[in-house]
Amino acid sequence: MKEAGAVLMQKLQEETASVSASSRKGANEEVEQVLTAIRRVIRATDLHSRHVTRTAGLTSSQLILLKVVRDKELSTISQLANSISLSQATLTTILDRLESNGLVKRERSDQDKRKVRVRLTDQGRKVLDIAPEPLQDTFIREFEALKDWERSMILASLQRVAEMMDAGGIDASPMLDVGSLDRPVPV
Repeated sequence: MKEAGAVLMQKLQEETASVSASSRKGANEEVEQVLTAIRRVIRATDLHSRHVTRTAGLTSSQLILLKVVRDKELSTISQLANSISLSQATLTTILDRLESNGLVKRERSDQDKRKVRVRLTDQGRKVLDIAPEPLQDTFIREFEALKDWERSMILASLQRVAEMMDAGGIDASPMLDVGSLDRPVPV
């Protein structure tokens, strides 16, 4: 009887070890799939940013701001900053670069000299004509086409991933770009 109990205990331990090894293998595969998906998002953002730079001579952030300036002609810096969720300081630095390249022009309001409005120049329009669509425009279009539950699931999952990577407290604007948003265009 004791032998039967020992054999049964041995079999139970072997099965537990087998299930545990199988679970670890499955968990390792899931971890690899998650890390690969994160890496793909990072690479897609980086590759698209490089494509924008090669094609239009702009960073992705500059392209997005240029499009907003075109769509919201003669907006103030504050209005532009609010529309793309950037601080006025960051937006001003990006505008400085765009203005120095002749793509936008800042003009003081005739009615209120404290207000500065931004408009697109002809050169800015030409650059937008050749520039690729910003990656985030593609993402937004695809995301908005999802069902409500899918959008909620993606949002919750990405927020959790950010927390898992100790990135939950990092200040970030809703802009798909790599590096500092107000960086100069690489040469």
